[in-house]
Amino acid sequence: MKKILFFIHNLGPGGAEKVLVNLANALDPDKFEVTVLSLFDEGVNRQFLASHIRYQYCFKKMFRGNSHVVKLLSPRMLHRWYIKEKYDIEVAFLEGPSSRIISGCPHLDTKLVSWIHCYPNRTDNVTLGFRSYQEAEQAYGRFHQVVCVSDTAVAGFQQVFPKLPAPTVLYNVNDSDHIHNLAQEPVDLPATDGLRLVTVGRLIPVKAMDRLIRIHAKLRSEGYPLTTCILGAGALESELIELSRTLNVSNSVSFLGYQTNPYKYVAKCDLFVCSSLSEGFSTAATEALIVGTPVCTVEVSGMKELLGENNEYGIVTENDEQALYEGIKRLLDDPALMAHYKKQAALRGKAFEKNQTVKAAEEMLLALEG
Repeated sequence: MKKILFFIHNLGPGGAEKVLVNLANALDPDKFEVTVLSLFDEGVNRQFLASHIRYQYCFKKMFRGNSHVVKLLSPRMLHRWYIKEKYDIEVAFLEGPSSRIISGCPHLDTKLVSWIHCYPNRTDNVTLGFRSYQEAEQAYGRFHQVVCVSDTAVAGFQQVFPKLPAPTVLYNVNDSDHIHNLAQEPVDLPATDGLRLVTVGRLIPVKAMDRLIRIHAKLRSEGYPLTTCILGAGALESELIELSRTLNVSNSVSFLGYQTNPYKYVAKCDLFVCSSLSEGFSTAATEALIVGTPVCTVEVSGMKELLGENNEYGIVTENDEQALYEGIKRLLDDPALMAHYKKQAALRGKAFEKNQTVKAAEEMLLALEG
């Protein structure tokens, strides 16, 4: 049995945090003894860790300026401070600070993995969590395996670190059985005499939900009887609610907050929309496919891998508001096309069933010891 550590900043409501919980829970307990170590003991996803997973944390609460404090110490010192035990495999889950700390592992027989979700393709952004580009390059060079969740993330990593070996791609683990079961639960959706759009994510600038609200308002003004459901919480909630009021669509845009079961909402809506400025490999869009809801999205990392280079399984538009508006409008104007993408969503969702993605992850981890 391999003793494995997953290290992450916290287990907040983000997609990567949820994916880590799914992966840790799904690994074969006869092959892996799993510990999840969180830098800060915060986040709604803690509650979903299975009982056989050992959970630990470094600090009870996040403190101001922590990213600057961490940079004062070397990776070796931070590793000695935070990680008290020896493991067969240590996984830095998420780029940046987690990878810097794990790169300081002093044990030569411990295999190191950096699991990257969204990597910037500009060297001036690479210092997130690192003192310099040189330190980042040296840190990632210590890992026995770098994993990216999409081909786009691989391309970004290689552009920033052309001297390092190419990462491997492993798609996110989704608990598909659990998703299907929860999607069947009843739910009271806002009344509508038209179609329902839905989006899921934190209410933060990078998710650009203001774009979706403006698109919704424009379509309503053109006579489309739409309802849009926004699932998530975050710093911009009051600002987005005020925007919906300003645009006179507060009666047709519903802010439903963070939901531990978003699947029952997504499964019963007509179209999932992603308006983000950037993504890693969208957990929410993948989950929409798993429950068979069509997806219309701007182009961000991983979306063409999800939906096809030529929109085989959903619609990918340019990453701007007008293009997304036109993509949604195209589906609203063509019920047959919407029905086609509903079938294609269910078909594509099968590629991300848990048994396939977990098997690939286990094979990679076991091969490290080969």
